[in-house]
Amino acid sequence: MSTKIHFTKGQGTGNDFVLFADPDGETTLTPDQIAALCDRHFGIGADGVIRAVKSSKLPDGAAALAEDDAAEWFMDYHNADGSVAEMCGNGIRVFAKFLIDHGLLELGDGNTLAVGTRGGVRDVQRNKSGFQADMGRWRLDGTEPTVRARNLAVARPGLGINVGNPHVVVALASDEELDSADLSYIPILDPEPAGGANIEFVVPLEPLVKDGVGRIRMRVHERGSGETLSCGTGAVAAALATRHWAGPGAPNQWQVQVPGGTVGVRMFPTEDGEHVSLSGPAELVYSGDVTF
Repeated sequence: MSTKIHFTKGQGTGNDFVLFADPDGETTLTPDQIAALCDRHFGIGADGVIRAVKSSKLPDGAAALAEDDAAEWFMDYHNADGSVAEMCGNGIRVFAKFLIDHGLLELGDGNTLAVGTRGGVRDVQRNKSGFQADMGRWRLDGTEPTVRARNLAVARPGLGINVGNPHVVVALASDEELDSADLSYIPILDPEPAGGANIEFVVPLEPLVKDGVGRIRMRVHERGSGETLSCGTGAVAAALATRHWAGPGAPNQWQVQVPGGTVGVRMFPTEDGEHVSLSGPAELVYSGDVTF
């Protein structure tokens, strides 16, 4: 039996997604179907697939509603290989844009959209650059694996950070090192986390801090998708790691340059601890129908 969906292609700083609305949770794609949609030669082509489904209509949404009963919509996100992902920082902005433009909800200036994800409920608001998402609390995960990447001469120390999904951030010495890394090959982590991790390679801009804002460049290999033009949670992890390495006095506001553009990261205190937000553009590129 064939499956037909009406889809929309969207992107946030070049991190691209196939999105479709399934409010009642009636269309569950297999990993093979998701991989076929994301294939850049034989499919639509994307870094992942996002299904917009009511939180009340799927088991993973129950935890979101228990956390915040305003989380009506759940961002059901899968990587390009069909594997399940907890969160996607660029994806959640594109998801908000998709819901609004398709008339599934209204979001006025100053209002907040609560979105259910497997990494917890995330709050999204409009801002000047597009959308800003509160990514919630973060933590150092206590690991410092070594990282080997093709065309980097020696293994480098990494810093494990969890921002709702797992990351390992690696500091490099120069733009030349960052540009030379071949991320078409999966970097090797030692020890390898049980569920894998997204891996970010970072260099500071010169100067590191300008007008009170920290500035870094980043490339990323995303678990289940390979190298992408941008990774929102990766940008957050990279900024947090750089602030950690810089020590006391480092800023709480950062600009992260990725191959697909620039995103903003901000750390701020809340009643339940420090949160971190991600801001940047979101664009819907085109829509169509696909049967497979």
